[in-house]
Amino acid sequence: MSGLAVEDVLQSKGRIKILKVLARELEVNISEIVRRVHLNHSSVRYHLHHLVQADLVQEKVFGRIRIYRFRIETIRARALLNLFDVWESNHL
Repeated sequence: MSGLAVEDVLQSKGRIKILKVLARELEVNISEIVRRVHLNHSSVRYHLHHLVQADLVQEKVFGRIRIYRFRIETIRARALLNLFDVWESNHL
């Protein structure tokens, strides 16, 4: 498990948007993430690298295709999913 602080994981809107996409879809390729969060490919790769290091996201590589999976089985990922659910249901 990574030693990244919560501040490091949630330090940018882009990273939070990526987490929300992955939390909803569970598995998404990088091109789809880029399209949904409206960031360039290199920015998304940068954020995904940190999310993988934080053990919130798993990267699967199939040749040139990279699929990213939200690691719902981890306590931290479940906590983030709960945070997103509570925040979005009460933040009208």
